[in-house]
Amino acid sequence: MVSGLRLFLMTATGIWFGLFLLGQAAFAVDLGDKEKGRKLFKLCKHCHQIGQGAKNRIGPHLNLLFGRKAASIDGFRYSKGIKRAAAGGLEWHADTLSAYLENPKNLVSGTRMNFVGMKDLDQRMDLIAYLRLFSDNPADIPEADPTVSDAGHDLDPAILALKGDPDYGDYLSGECTACHQTSGQDDGVPSIVAWPEDDFVRAMHAYKKQVRQHPVMQMIAGRLSDDEIASLAAFFANIKE
Repeated sequence: MVSGLRLFLMTATGIWFGLFLLGQAAFAVDLGDKEKGRKLFKLCKHCHQIGQGAKNRIGPHLNLLFGRKAASIDGFRYSKGIKRAAAGGLEWHADTLSAYLENPKNLVSGTRMNFVGMKDLDQRMDLIAYLRLFSDNPADIPEADPTVSDAGHDLDPAILALKGDPDYGDYLSGECTACHQTSGQDDGVPSIVAWPEDDFVRAMHAYKKQVRQHPVMQMIAGRLSDDEIASLAAFFANIKE
């Protein structure tokens, strides 16, 4: 049975995300060079198709991607991770696509997308400009689909170098374990047991900077200092499944 607190958090996700969208500032940006993006798409074509006659392959087709809710193509077998992200309100726009292309697993825990990531922002914008050609009204870029500038979510190496105190992380973990089970069970909420510390830290800072979308997690991460996040990462990394 779902606990009262967990039910509240799950319900609050949808409400808070709606308020977040209303309050989020959007700025039109030049997406990039679509011809360069066409060449970069060779990195994607082994799993994805785009254009006339595109079908689902290992990954879903990428036609009409802009403004599309994540995990919304009928008949495609999505991972639990992307389904959870979709339930939290994830849609594909320039900002979310950029974050996902940079490091898929930082944006969506448990995604099956086997891609190491594209670190160069200009390359991401070029690729996104190419993908945008296959959505509605490409001549109206970017006005047809509001986009936002890069959120600056590359972490300072000094933050990743922080050594957290697992005992302090244990002390702080009560708010986390209200939903994330220390047994490692995945009961509608992803397991964070034995997560690599760098992945945990990157994910929490992505929530903190509102790049990763989940309003409850954004609220929780926003209250944590860099040292507290490092300590939580150390605690959960050392729990045995």
